[in-house]
Amino acid sequence: MTGLHLRPVQFVDTPVGHPDGNVARLAGGMLWFAAYEVTEHGERRTVPVADVATLGERAVMLHGRITATRPALTVGDRILRFDQPQVMGILNVTPDSFSDGGKYGDDPAAIAAAGVDMAIRGAALIDVGGESTRPNAVAVWEGDEIARTRPVIERLASSGTLVSIDTRKAAVMEAALAAGAAIVNDVAALLWDDRALGVVAAAGCPVILMHSPDPDKGGHGAGGYREVVTEVFDWLDARIDAVVAGGVDRAKIIVDPGIGFGKSLSENLALINGLAMFHGLGCPILLGASRKRMIGALDNEVPVDARLGGSVALALKGVEAGVQLSRVHDVPETVQAIRIWRGLRDRALVG
Repeated sequence: MTGLHLRPVQFVDTPVGHPDGNVARLAGGMLWFAAYEVTEHGERRTVPVADVATLGERAVMLHGRITATRPALTVGDRILRFDQPQVMGILNVTPDSFSDGGKYGDDPAAIAAAGVDMAIRGAALIDVGGESTRPNAVAVWEGDEIARTRPVIERLASSGTLVSIDTRKAAVMEAALAAGAAIVNDVAALLWDDRALGVVAAAGCPVILMHSPDPDKGGHGAGGYREVVTEVFDWLDARIDAVVAGGVDRAKIIVDPGIGFGKSLSENLALINGLAMFHGLGCPILLGASRKRMIGALDNEVPVDARLGGSVALALKGVEAGVQLSRVHDVPETVQAIRIWRGLRDRALVG
């Protein structure tokens, strides 16, 4: 663990009635907070937002990142906003994904129609993947991955749907971007394929960098964490710097703490409880916890197709921490839950 870390705490319903400087807005969104949990040298303490300057230059830098507005991404003729929570719909074009492998068959038109339906039901973008990232999944040849995803992406893009490609392979990224995908979502944070960083930099497209303890093992290597939240934060911080040095605009980076990838149940729970710390990276945050193994572990090993309640609960936990993007299988249910949350927040903000 390196240095000092800040996690926003003591959230308030509205800034109205609080003296100037006593509360701060989280990432330009709909949440306000009054204090930080400060983690330093393995110890924690709580410090009011008004006193953050007393903590030194690193704290001031982190505070600036935490409170800075996340600018919207303009991708083609579409705009992805981060001033309110958004939903990413999962569209797996695979026969073996852990939750929905083969659900939509192998007809690209039918699969794309399912993606359009997600967008109609409120998903801001659709994440298309042609290779399962579940533990022990068989690797897919890039040609097969392209054959699975490209015709679906072409149909989605032609319908006006915003599309991301979920892949770690440079050739698949290139084919997907040429087919109309606008964002790259890489579970290996551009580390698995030596060409991946160059492809994203050359395309100038937004990219989602997910934490992985061992990208060469598909993200499911052993982590061996002492303090999982700060260690994942530091890993992502260093990875962002490396990707920016490789030619990617920092304003086009989204981060994902990698729930379920090389982490125990206890570590996943700690990460979700500590999500607000990741605003200190200065990038929008994606949370992908839908139907994950941790839900079954907490609820009598309930099967993946019976994890809707847990998935929505985790998505709302992320929203309450200021997460901008929730990656989910169950789009209409999650969108509805967030809309109800949004109504409650709107009412609270006006007192």
